[in-house]
Amino acid sequence: MSRTPSPAAAAVPGATELPATYELALEELEHLVAAMESQQLPLDQLLQGYKRGAELLGFCRTRLEAVEQQVRVLESDGLKSWGES
Repeated sequence: MSRTPSPAAAAVPGATELPATYELALEELEHLVAAMESQQLPLDQLLQGYKRGAELLGFCRTRLEAVEQQVRVLESDGLKSWGES
C-alpha cells in the first residue's frame, strides 16, 4: 500500500505521489509555500519544493477543470440557475 507524504515532508526529495483529494493537495501546497517562504530550506530542498509545488498545482488545476466540466454537463441537462423559477 502506498502512502502520500505528509505536508511537512513536502519539500523532501522523493515526495512524488499525488494526494488522494483536491483538499489534501491544497493543504500540502499551503505547507510547502510556508516552508519555502520561511527561507529556512537549503537550496536543494527549495528546488525540490518548487518541483513538488508545480506537481500539486497541476493536480489541483486538473481536479478543478474536471469539476467545472461536470457542472457544465449538469447545467446543460436542464438545471436552472438559482434565480430562475
